[in-house]
Amino acid sequence: MSISKAISSHVPYLRRFARALTGTQAGGDAYVLATLEAVVAEPDAFAESADLRTALYRLFLKVWESMPVNGFVDQLSFSSDEKGAQRNLEAIPLRPRIAFLLSSLEGFETGEVARVMDCSPEEAAELIDRAGKEISNQIRTDVLIIEDEPLIAIDIQMLVEELGHRVVNIARTHGEAVTAAQRSKPGLILADIQLADGSSGLEAVNQILGNFSVPVIFITAYPERFLTGTPPEPAFLITKPFGVDSLKAVISQALFFDRKSRRKDPETRGALV
Repeated sequence: MSISKAISSHVPYLRRFARALTGTQAGGDAYVLATLEAVVAEPDAFAESADLRTALYRLFLKVWESMPVNGFVDQLSFSSDEKGAQRNLEAIPLRPRIAFLLSSLEGFETGEVARVMDCSPEEAAELIDRAGKEISNQIRTDVLIIEDEPLIAIDIQMLVEELGHRVVNIARTHGEAVTAAQRSKPGLILADIQLADGSSGLEAVNQILGNFSVPVIFITAYPERFLTGTPPEPAFLITKPFGVDSLKAVISQALFFDRKSRRKDPETRGALV
């Protein structure tokens, strides 16, 4: 298989990453084109890599860093779906921004991020964590937890508050969840599927989303109920037992990619329920 065919499936995703990094599709595509030209110029050297996807993104960053326009994000128009993410992105310093995009947008594991960025796995993890904290500082919001297990709910609450957000309610049933959401209009919902009275957290969330838009993270011991291969499937899903770092990262992702995300100052927050 030729190099061009081998990397062709990765190019659309590289264009997505390039746009997020540079701020415009035109600017991102210019760097992608330069990267592909570098591959064509030395195909044998590129083909020696065992992981072409990682090698492609690594080469892209080397090309991007070698050009003088890489120190800023072009301020052109964005679609409504992109404005929130771009606004949040601009608040993150450059290297943590790159690490966060590689991890959250492109799905690279921490070790792969390290190889792409030519740093240690420890440094990559630190950069990703720093980006998550920067996002949390910019987008502090009110959080509704829908969880019937008290100990798990407390663990989630402590983690959420550690990130700088405020938990406005912990609901144990469908009815409690819908009522709490109507009263507090949270900026993020973390929901279990199976609730205390046998009701469905999924049904509660669907009812809430019928009234207003809010990012949702499902935390469940039953991921197979969601991951059926048939749309729609949740964008954010954490399996119990969850890792603290994984949940922190997903919270940052959910808020980062929500186009309506914005910081809620104390005077604008709803009353505690």
